[in-house]
Amino acid sequence: MSTSFKRMLIGKPIATEQQHHERLRKITALAVFSSDALSSVAYATEAILSVLILAGSSALGMGLPVAGGIAALLIVVAISYRQTIHAYPNGGGAYIVAHENLGKLSGLIAAAALLIDYVLTVAVSISAGVAAITSLAGNWGFPGLENFSVEISLLCILVVGLANLRGVKESGAIFALPTYVFIISIVAMLGWGLIGTLFGFARPVVQSVAPTVSASDAIGLWLILRAFAAGCTALTGVEAISNGIPAFKQPEAKNAAITLAWMAAILVTMFLGITWLAGQLHAIPNDLTHETVISQIARSVFGVGPIYTIIQVSTALILVLAANTSYADFPRLSSLLAKDRFLPRHFASQGDRLVFSNGIIVLSLFAAILVVIFKANEIAMLPLYAIGVFISFTLSQGGMVRHHLREREQGWRRGLLINGIGAVLTAVVLAVLAATKFTHGAWSVLVLIPLMVLVFDAIHAHYQSIAAQLSLSNASKPQAVRRITAIVLVSGIHKGVLPALQLARTMAPDNATAVMVNLDPEGSAKIRDRWSEWGCEIPLVILESPFRSLVTPLLHYVDQVDDLYGDDELLIFLPEFVPAHWWEQLLHNQTGLILRAALTFGRGKTIISVPYKLGK
Repeated sequence: MSTSFKRMLIGKPIATEQQHHERLRKITALAVFSSDALSSVAYATEAILSVLILAGSSALGMGLPVAGGIAALLIVVAISYRQTIHAYPNGGGAYIVAHENLGKLSGLIAAAALLIDYVLTVAVSISAGVAAITSLAGNWGFPGLENFSVEISLLCILVVGLANLRGVKESGAIFALPTYVFIISIVAMLGWGLIGTLFGFARPVVQSVAPTVSASDAIGLWLILRAFAAGCTALTGVEAISNGIPAFKQPEAKNAAITLAWMAAILVTMFLGITWLAGQLHAIPNDLTHETVISQIARSVFGVGPIYTIIQVSTALILVLAANTSYADFPRLSSLLAKDRFLPRHFASQGDRLVFSNGIIVLSLFAAILVVIFKANEIAMLPLYAIGVFISFTLSQGGMVRHHLREREQGWRRGLLINGIGAVLTAVVLAVLAATKFTHGAWSVLVLIPLMVLVFDAIHAHYQSIAAQLSLSNASKPQAVRRITAIVLVSGIHKGVLPALQLARTMAPDNATAVMVNLDPEGSAKIRDRWSEWGCEIPLVILESPFRSLVTPLLHYVDQVDDLYGDDELLIFLPEFVPAHWWEQLLHNQTGLILRAALTFGRGKTIISVPYKLGK
């Protein structure tokens, strides 16, 4: 039943040899890897204005210059990552670049920063998408939907997670249409808004409830830096394409570089256009109506009609589906860390649909926890955002500088200049982000990253210890076992015990013993009377337990027997009956499971489970 349900949700398994058919074309890859970056235009402008408005409405005119600085930074970062794509055609994520060029610690810091940011991307994008849905509902005359934002967000995480469990190619096909509808609708809004502004028929935004705008802060360098830091969320997801090069069709690196250029051009155009149009139409963040800036602009340009609805629906969809970028990269990065033994090995294994299923499930779980904690409020999560991205940006670009200096490949001086500028700029922005957002929640990310690095190191040390203990370098060839001592743990005499007794007698005819704990004196007496007939000529030892403990007397007895001979192999047989139906297990105690767990950690002891399957 569980297998059938799984097949219904995620589809039939895909054979390993079909993996090359799961590669993505550029037009699909743009939707899979760029939806996070492209969707950020839905809230990046609003994030800038939310800070500038603290100095009063007169400060909102600084929105476009701030957005221009962010756009220039985005272009530099995009050009820098094109260098990374060509240098690491098999996937040049910040972890790989930093690890290979700057050392293990830098690589782990970059990995921790990216993993945190991927989780935040899912939580922020889906929460922002739900905000677009509630804004649309409010303008349609259905206020109050924002009260169910958490529940809707959790449902969206479930849907996106299941879509990704179905496979990269299938999820790309699902997400391509909403991405391109969003791009076309936003460009149409910007074009019509530009025409309306030039010809004078564009009308300013009319607020149903006017927000209270008071100058609580003075406009100055610190406020502008805070606005710049808030708007840098527009750069999240830029590195995704360099992480996912192996998912592209051949030639992978060339296709990835072209897709990155497309993404940067579209993103800069939409981001600057929305910021300019917001200034022209006087669209501002409004906490009283919970209407987004995008919704205000679209309503002002087109009115509350079909086109406005398309813009809002496509915005909501791409924000929800923007999480797909993280679903493409979080599992892939987790698999790389697992292969290097910094995460549990489960993350390195692909599931039935040729995706890293464990990474997808863990990402969904952590994102859902964030949504619940922050009550699906994306603005509250934004201070935690972008810190991890710029840490990875800086380490990746710094790693590329080291790569050019070491390899000195053709055109290395040009690459050194590009990546050097990128490293310096992203490091400066990182310092600004840390300073401006530290007291607003960024401190938690800066604390969590070192903790994650310590966890990575602890996991790696564990795997190294296991490898050293299993190494054959100091091992001696096994000798023949001189003596086998067998102990059969029994709770009574019935059909389920007989196969274990017979097996123990066969393997250790002269050294087999059956052992039970006397928890019921009357029942033990009956077993002793019947033992001579059904005990397979194996002696029975009944242990007393005045405190009604089952495990302690058995462990004590096993240790005593183990100490009798220094050259024997102790086999412990554990007879267990298996009910016909899984739910019937709930009707029985799990004594066998408890005993197996207690005995497994003892050296020199081999536990042999002897199941007896019951019929219907």
